[in-house]
Amino acid sequence: MRILQVSAELFPLLKTGGLADIAGALPIALTAAGQDVRVLLPGFPAIVAGLRAPTPMAALQAPWGEAARLLRGQIDIPGAPALEAYVIDAPGLYDRPGNPYEDAHRQPYGDNHRRFALLGWTAAQLAQGLDADWRPAVVHAHDWHAALAPAYMAFAPRAAGPRVGSVFTVHNLAYQGVFPPWHFADLGLPGPAFQMNGLEYHGQLSFMKAGLYFADQLTTVSPTYAREIQTPEQGQGLDGLLRQRSGALTGILNAVDDQVWNPGHDSQLPQGFSTPEGPRMAGKAACKAALQKQLGLAESPNTPLFVIVSRLTEQKGLHLVLNGLDALLAQGGQLALLGGGEAWLEDAFRQRAAAAPESVSVTIGYNESLAHQLFGGGDVTLVPSLFEPCGLTQMYGLKYGALPLARSVGGLADTVVDCTLENMASGEATGFVFGHFDDTDYARAVRRAFALYERPADWRSVRATAMQRRADWATAAAQYIAVYQRAVS
Repeated sequence: MRILQVSAELFPLLKTGGLADIAGALPIALTAAGQDVRVLLPGFPAIVAGLRAPTPMAALQAPWGEAARLLRGQIDIPGAPALEAYVIDAPGLYDRPGNPYEDAHRQPYGDNHRRFALLGWTAAQLAQGLDADWRPAVVHAHDWHAALAPAYMAFAPRAAGPRVGSVFTVHNLAYQGVFPPWHFADLGLPGPAFQMNGLEYHGQLSFMKAGLYFADQLTTVSPTYAREIQTPEQGQGLDGLLRQRSGALTGILNAVDDQVWNPGHDSQLPQGFSTPEGPRMAGKAACKAALQKQLGLAESPNTPLFVIVSRLTEQKGLHLVLNGLDALLAQGGQLALLGGGEAWLEDAFRQRAAAAPESVSVTIGYNESLAHQLFGGGDVTLVPSLFEPCGLTQMYGLKYGALPLARSVGGLADTVVDCTLENMASGEATGFVFGHFDDTDYARAVRRAFALYERPADWRSVRATAMQRRADWATAAAQYIAVYQRAVS
């Protein structure tokens, strides 16, 4: 099956979060399963720079009249065949400072509606046969940035040949791509698209709603999150539409790219610590010692090291970490954080690190190498989220033996098994889970982590179970192929 994947980022070229990891790993897994996959990406500088042998394929004229080009080339993926790619070359839209979505002052670009409408519109052009040599059977759009693709496809004239199916994946329903209604005129969609059964959302223009309404099939990134977003508590105002479309909605748990995230052959670590036969942990002790030294923490092998790799937002429950930090340090723990986001959280964590530099390390921003080293050297991965569609950090923590401490929501509930006595007795326990989003429940989970750490044999047993948990892309790819078949049938 010919599959066009459409996303705003793709690892290893451009990454601001977990979307890039999924957008990079899924095409590889689908290709390994015998599918014919290509990707469509906006021409951000890092993406254009990573496109090998770029060839102009078509001239584009956006619905609002702006000229662009579509390039075709290949993206080299370590440990996998090169990925065939289309890239939209529009420097006026994409060649800017800041991250892909915001300027240097963390303000969304004022023309984001155009920047990402062009992504969806180009996907629809490819579905219409823009590339005479390759037309997809299904277009798979990821998150709000690509969500207009199914809408453009729905209103396009019927092209000759088989109908092209569409799939839309929600990676995080909280980020919806909502814009003022007057921007609708730029999109080139007919008037009927802007109504309750379409892009209109409380008088505004919603890219996310377009994907949810017009795509043939919907997916999200864990089975629990697929159920949660159909409720008023987690539906972000779209739960009614999601309940209407529940028959087309599938929760497919994200997986881990073994070529990138594998402690046995991770070049970012000072020493590997697993083998195909099972975990061997001397290397992890070396990673912890190196990490403590690198971050300026007290070099203590018997001190439990809690790590965070996260966007710094209230959604991630990081105020719980701040409120519980005194207790964590009083119990003899250390904290190492990597992330960026809301200014007040950045400032608060910086202040705590300055006050206790041998116990707290804070690195603002994102550093892929340090992320690997934190999981490699950490004992506990903190993921106390208010909501979490899937979450990848807890999966990396599992694989690297940094036991997740997580709230029982979304993909966290699907991947982390609490260290209760019965779960430990049955050999299922992999971490520490709490339910209520409050300081009390979080603090209890932290105390459980310390209690288990003080029982080394039990800690090693749970850690071995966690590291051996399967999270393979082959299983996920098979589920996506089934969704694609439903979309084109």
